[in-house]
Amino acid sequence: MKPLVLAAFLAAGLPLRAQETELERKLSDKIAETLKKSGAPSASIAVVQDGKLAFVKAFGATAEARYAVGSISKQFTAAAILLLEEQHRLSLDDKVSKYFPTLTRANEITIRQLLSHTSGYEDYAPQDYIIPAWTHPMSPQEILEVWAKKPLNFDPGTKWQYSNTNYVIAAEIVDKTAEQKLVPFLKDRIFTPLKMESSDDCSVAFPYDTEGYTRYAGGPPRRVAREATGWYYGAGELCMTAYDVGLWDVAFLHKEILTARSWDEFTGEVRLNNGDTTGYALGLRLGEFNHIPTISHSGEVSGFLAANTLYPSRNAAIVVLTNEDGIDLIGPLTTEIATILFLPPEPPAAEKDTAQVKSILESLARGSIDRALFTANANSYFSAQALGDIRQSLAALGKLESVTRLSESQRGGMTHRGYHAVFQKKTVSLNIYVMPDGKYEQFLVVE
Repeated sequence: MKPLVLAAFLAAGLPLRAQETELERKLSDKIAETLKKSGAPSASIAVVQDGKLAFVKAFGATAEARYAVGSISKQFTAAAILLLEEQHRLSLDDKVSKYFPTLTRANEITIRQLLSHTSGYEDYAPQDYIIPAWTHPMSPQEILEVWAKKPLNFDPGTKWQYSNTNYVIAAEIVDKTAEQKLVPFLKDRIFTPLKMESSDDCSVAFPYDTEGYTRYAGGPPRRVAREATGWYYGAGELCMTAYDVGLWDVAFLHKEILTARSWDEFTGEVRLNNGDTTGYALGLRLGEFNHIPTISHSGEVSGFLAANTLYPSRNAAIVVLTNEDGIDLIGPLTTEIATILFLPPEPPAAEKDTAQVKSILESLARGSIDRALFTANANSYFSAQALGDIRQSLAALGKLESVTRLSESQRGGMTHRGYHAVFQKKTVSLNIYVMPDGKYEQFLVVE
């Protein structure tokens, strides 16, 4: 086993094996390839399978490296609120005015609306780069004084709009209600019980903290300053390892820490007053990957991007932590890992099939086909008029340069294949069905 893999497994407490499994090798190769292409300094990955941590590995860093997880922190703030609700110290339907009566329209806005971004409070940090103001310390109370006393961006419950301000207010409600600061509360109730030993406020330095980087357009990674203390209280202040996020995901999938009712509140979509959907629960986005339901959240602070995605129907999760902003990496990495985990591998493209498709297309560009290659249905489609129109349109595109298969699936007892055909002047799509005997039931050219 490679030294870095060994270190990762030791740090994660995962069982050691003499060799990587085939799945681990595939994951490692794909992640390393994608990271190298991106030029990002490092990435740390955790994968949960069958409700257990199955893969933890750092690329370009040590397995103990902590990353800022940004807005992934919001789900922990929401969990803190739910824990307090279980203790009957507050309710999701409490009005903000119960805790902060001087905030704008606080008597109309509920805690649930804060956690679901349907309150109307304006976001104090929409920028995706560090601005001068963020280099100076800021208290949560000052944030509330400046941004939560502005006019609302919309009437409560009528729209969904992401706002970090909501979560600073929510964190302050935790402080008041728990009679304990948010992060110590999270340590006592979540981090320590789950043995999330690296999880803490980013302002608390750990030996293996990673440095943050940014990038200007296609330039190289550049060291970048972090936000000063206080700016992301409750909204994005946590740092942790990928392993720790994975431990949280295991508890999430097993519905530990919270009661069943709280988990339903946590993961249930919050709708607008008129019944419209938001795609958002409490600090969690709801979506799907290839028809597999997902519960996720990304995070971004200066120098760091992170993504945490759970697949409850598959009892699985994927954690991707990186230390460079200004780069599209966390989404592609999550998709690539999910594809390896959940989707059957695409069969290799047969050269003879692709060569035959290219030959047929070249014949169509001349206005003819070998009808022995097609079924009766397909031959009926290729009438004199169809062949004439196809010839005329393809002739205008210039020389056929290449044909590449993009996909293959089964439908109606046939094999469906999608291709891209690159001509000198334009690329077209081919939508093809092949019968078990190899004859073409469909050969559509789509411009």
